[in-house]
Amino acid sequence: MAETGRIRVAKDKAELVKALTSIEGATGPFQTYADVVVFAASLGAKHKKRVPLGEISKKEPSPIGQEVFVSRGYDLVIKLLGITATQDLKILSSNEEKSENERLRIFEEFANGGLEILQNELRGAVDYSERVLLVLSSEKLEQGSPDEEFDLSRFIS
Repeated sequence: MAETGRIRVAKDKAELVKALTSIEGATGPFQTYADVVVFAASLGAKHKKRVPLGEISKKEPSPIGQEVFVSRGYDLVIKLLGITATQDLKILSSNEEKSENERLRIFEEFANGGLEILQNELRGAVDYSERVLLVLSSEKLEQGSPDEEFDLSRFIS
């Protein structure tokens, strides 16, 4: 169960999360652990991959306070993933600790699933930034997004 107000990272993904940041002289594509976790949770959600955490990282990154996610505007992602997973608006209740813990657990599991995907995609990579860009590019191509700009002229009469 999620520690109230804290987002945890699985111990087996801790090194990857650290490597993906630019903290302490590292050259990862993300500024903070929270950025990595939100990206991973979004990737996990896109691929419908939720993985229970198992053993929790106690060192770096230690559980991240929810206030970090709120200050960066990521609390909306946590809420949206909760609604998506449960199909129940009661998950948004801020008065019930049970709902908050469930939201955080869902978010952590999507993040863990996304980190698993990233582990596979980044295996053997020297430059994580370049490989993350390749992952994003392939996701865009999968969606069939055109490279051209959106044409607003069809809305003009």
